[in-house]
Amino acid sequence: MQKYFFLLKYSTNRKIIFIFVGGSYLENTDKNMIINKLSVLNYKNINQAEVVCSVKTNCFFGNNGMGKTNLLDAIYYLSFCKSHIHAPDSRLIRTGEEFCILQGIYDYNGNEEDIFCSIRRSQRKQFKRNKKEYERLSEHIGLLPLVMVSPADSDLIRGGSDERRRFIDLIISQHDRPYLNALIQYNKALMQRNVLLREQRDDASLYDVFEMQMATHGRLIYEKREMFIRALVPVFNEYHHLICSSGETVGLEYVSQLPGSDFMNMLRDTRAKDRLSGYSSAGIHKDDMIMTLDGQLMRHIGSQGQNKTCLIALKLAQFSYMSSRSVTKPILLLDDIFDKLDAERVEKIIGLVSGDRFGQIFITDTNREYLDRMLEAIGQDYALFKVERGDVRLMENKSVRI
Repeated sequence: MQKYFFLLKYSTNRKIIFIFVGGSYLENTDKNMIINKLSVLNYKNINQAEVVCSVKTNCFFGNNGMGKTNLLDAIYYLSFCKSHIHAPDSRLIRTGEEFCILQGIYDYNGNEEDIFCSIRRSQRKQFKRNKKEYERLSEHIGLLPLVMVSPADSDLIRGGSDERRRFIDLIISQHDRPYLNALIQYNKALMQRNVLLREQRDDASLYDVFEMQMATHGRLIYEKREMFIRALVPVFNEYHHLICSSGETVGLEYVSQLPGSDFMNMLRDTRAKDRLSGYSSAGIHKDDMIMTLDGQLMRHIGSQGQNKTCLIALKLAQFSYMSSRSVTKPILLLDDIFDKLDAERVEKIIGLVSGDRFGQIFITDTNREYLDRMLEAIGQDYALFKVERGDVRLMENKSVRI
């Protein structure tokens, strides 16, 4: 096996500026975004916590139900203005409290970003960047790219097509503002058409208006989704091969009604049927992403370990895709990813996330042994925290310099 030796030089703000590889200097153009400090008040079961984060790896261990996942969800919320589990905001506030607050202090390519969120019962939430409130939350999406791997991702395999569309939309929207705007406009026109259908309206001109909007925005959405899946497939296959040495073959396929069809005519042709059902039966809101294992549907034949391997490979492929299209590396959140995996696959995943291609990482697990092995393998800056009944305590903080 070929060996590589690295000599890292640091600038005054602790950023790597050169890497020595095999006898030559290469300027490192990678830009990193990290969260320096996370402050949480009354979020789910967390009463109050201030976490000073490592620039590389942050590990949280403790028994189930103690609040480890809630800390990662707080970081997720600061990126996407919503919870990873799609819970309504009212359910995020700690029982017996009237509000919750999240705040993250980020180092964004050398500049400080202060992201603040306040959620109050029966009130509109506040979301601020550097003390200035957003007019529209969509303006924030994409600023803080993030990838999260969690047990809830099993819905990508076993859940409905809406889960897989949400996965696709969330990734593309983080780096493609026209796509996000088209998605918002398409969903608005879809909702208005559905209102006409439920009200049994027979105004052809009104249908034409909303269907024209759906056709215009839907075509752009379809094309960008198709391009995304095409780009993701080889990276997904590569990661799955690196994790799984059993010779299993996985696949991704984008399924849509649009190829070879005139979207506008398709909507007109389904009006009569749609008025009977009260919803729009044709459009990109019916698209799906099919995952296969050895040519068969993953959800039909995959074991728990196979499904989890597939999902981890998919999320690592998502990370690579986003890294290639963002001005900074995404933050990676790994929530309880080692459960249901054999020791060989665990070792390979540890080896992958230990690499330089990943930036700041947050990991949770009930088994401290896995975390200690990972920290030893990574050999870089880390912080280790224990979480118990919503209380977060720093156990170990190590700064490694080469």
